[in-house]
Amino acid sequence: MAEVLDQNEINALLGAVEEGKLSDGGQDGPTRVYGRRRPGGAEADVREYDFKRPERVSKDQMRALEALHESFSRNFGAALSGFLRTIIEVKVANIEQMTFSEFTHSLPNPTCFNLLSCEPLEGNICMEISPLIIYPVIDRLLGGSNADLFIPQRPLTAIEMRLVKKIIDRGLGALAEAWSGVSHLNFELRESESNPALVQIVAPNEVVVVVSFEMKMGNRAGTMSLCIPYTVIEPVVGKLSSQNWAAYKRNRHNARQRHLVENRLEHAKLSVSAVLADTTIKLSDLVNLQRGDVILTEKPAAAPLTLHVEGKRKFIGRLGQYRGNRAFQVQRPLHPKDRV
Repeated sequence: MAEVLDQNEINALLGAVEEGKLSDGGQDGPTRVYGRRRPGGAEADVREYDFKRPERVSKDQMRALEALHESFSRNFGAALSGFLRTIIEVKVANIEQMTFSEFTHSLPNPTCFNLLSCEPLEGNICMEISPLIIYPVIDRLLGGSNADLFIPQRPLTAIEMRLVKKIIDRGLGALAEAWSGVSHLNFELRESESNPALVQIVAPNEVVVVVSFEMKMGNRAGTMSLCIPYTVIEPVVGKLSSQNWAAYKRNRHNARQRHLVENRLEHAKLSVSAVLADTTIKLSDLVNLQRGDVILTEKPAAAPLTLHVEGKRKFIGRLGQYRGNRAFQVQRPLHPKDRV
């Protein structure tokens, strides 16, 4: 049996490792990996793991996820406001990492718990909507006023679930649009459950990212939670960074704004004028001008003319006639060096 080290010897070994005095036994070359190997003799993929920080999603990626779902909350709130014909406010309240068991134990029972697929990614994510806001939404869809609405402590009925599905469908559309900058995902509702403890999409100790939202409709308020297992987004987690996401949002915002401005300006009316020549005269000559008088300029008769758009010189061309009307033929755009 090997000799057991006391605490002083253990501290001495740890100090030697930190100071770099402890060698690897004199072996040169890469570190050997013992254990299972992949088919074909290839070594297994070894990744570093920090036991002091078990979070699997970095802070930078968490910030990117928060910015992504802020965009989702705005789009979802706008879609619900149009559908319900009343103002619905949706905003991100919190985002954190936890285990799946911690997430399910934090939810009420019964609640509106929905499993969503996100192809081509494997696995499911969860969308939970609190009864405190889902029943007022249902009451609004059925024509109620939410004045003295009682929140029942029971699972949703089949008719109520059909109404809730209309809400979830709009959420899936907003979710797909928000994730389009990372990956094109197709979100679909797979299953609905009232008891979160009966649903196991991943192992209880698996790390999940939980995005909590606050929803308000008039004097009613509730929460909505989006549970995203790390194993589901692992193939695309490398694309999540605050810098890349901020650049994508900026480019998408600029492109969208430019498209809207172009559509509006296409039907705008502009005043266009062709200037024959410029000259200066005395005020007395201007007052005494009569029909038939000739104003002399220094511009040759064969010189090209300038076309002004809203008072700005834009094009160079010639004056002519088209179908009995005076016309201006554009020859080229005006360059800054032109002295026309």
